[in-house]
Amino acid sequence: MAPQRRVRTTDSRHNLPIAPNLIAHDFTTAAPNRIWLADITDIPTAEGWLYQATIIDLFSRKIVGWAMGDHLRTELASTTLAMAIQRQRPTQD
Repeated sequence: MAPQRRVRTTDSRHNLPIAPNLIAHDFTTAAPNRIWLADITDIPTAEGWLYQATIIDLFSRKIVGWAMGDHLRTELASTTLAMAIQRQRPTQD
């Protein structure tokens, strides 16, 4: 049976700087590899929580990087980003 407790992964009650919203809800782009969107999803399993990090190319709506783990450490996000860069080979314009 999956765990019933809900994991709290975000705490917005802080005075730390907040990154600016660079796309301002404009989910369009003219070319691939210009805008990537990322998210981490928590999945309850019988053995505990599983976390899936994903990066999507906004132009193609294709998943370009992903990773799964039983933790929310930095390496989950960095592994996902490394996969996306390796697979897509974005250029700097």
